Amino acid sequence: MKKKLLSAVLSVAVVASLLVGCGSSDAGTTASSDASTSSSGGTRVGVSMPTKDLQRWNQDGSNMEAELKAAGYDVDVQYASNDVQTQVSQIENMISSGADVLVIAAIEGSSLGEALDMAKDANIPVIAYDRLLMNSDAVSYYATFDNYMVGTVQGQYIVDTLDLDNAAGPFNLEITAGDPGDNNAGYFFNGAYDVLKPYIESGKLNVVSGQKTFDECATPLWATETSQSRAENILSSNYSDGTNVDVWLCSNDSTALGVENALAANYNGTYPIVTGQDCDVENVKNIISGKQSMSVFKDTRTLASQVVKMVGQILKGETVDVNDTTTYDNGLGVIPSYLCQPVFADVNNYKELLIDSGYYTEDQLQ
Repeated sequence: MKKKLLSAVLSVAVVASLLVGCGSSDAGTTASSDASTSSSGGTRVGVSMPTKDLQRWNQDGSNMEAELKAAGYDVDVQYASNDVQTQVSQIENMISSGADVLVIAAIEGSSLGEALDMAKDANIPVIAYDRLLMNSDAVSYYATFDNYMVGTVQGQYIVDTLDLDNAAGPFNLEITAGDPGDNNAGYFFNGAYDVLKPYIESGKLNVVSGQKTFDECATPLWATETSQSRAENILSSNYSDGTNVDVWLCSNDSTALGVENALAANYNGTYPIVTGQDCDVENVKNIISGKQSMSVFKDTRTLASQVVKMVGQILKGETVDVNDTTTYDNGLGVIPSYLCQPVFADVNNYKELLIDSGYYTEDQLQ
């Protein structure tokens, strides 16, 4: 079935987002006066990424490094191999090496306390990148995509594709959520579930496994293998008798890949709608071949550009662009945030969104 209004609206949003980036800010916060006012000439920016195991973090790190170097900064980019203590040590080394600003995408948002305390003691501003740093008063700003909207885009895609407002149903739904250690995972889950909840409560969507809560559906470290194992168990326990699964809500592409592997090996029914997030290369290939229905696209070039702008504003003592000062409370206060807007890619628009924009080449998706 064709998507209706949402597809048209988001197609317009795609073009707009590529033209204007993250969008205009509607609030501002003055940067710390303790920061250096130099924007070049040896000014050092430390960038801490969680891992190279997921494609998106490689792209985030590369985009950030290129943008920061082009702006004239010395850049130290480190990847922590999904090991919290390694990330703590890397951040501490960045501080000891004279970082003027830190940009941190945490493995676990609540596990960097001692490193963040060290940054605060050294008067080093910290930008939480895509994942909110929790329970710390050392966090100056947060830059991310609108994470709740990511979920609502996935949920609305399901509503429109199944035509839930008009179709008789019922349809069978399964859910694979993200990493419990990632603060964003709950926003993704809640955004999608809030859209689908009325249809679940009315019986039009039936979660055959009965696994509906975030804790029941979570995937530690977003691991493909963990997602695949759980999906295989769900399929063997609930769908081996020929029951069809009509839709599988997956919070991101690595978990979607695990579900798709499980479906290929353990399922003979009508192929379901499968959602994702990040537009990883293998998942876009699966969209093209019909193994995945959509993926929420978060253009990391746009986010990197916004963070580089924020770094410059901090270092120059200027007002830092933020557009949300109410949503993201890290346990010790609301963190001034800049939220970029996500859109979805599917078989109908991936060329415009991913190839024409230069995000991928056609060869990469062959």
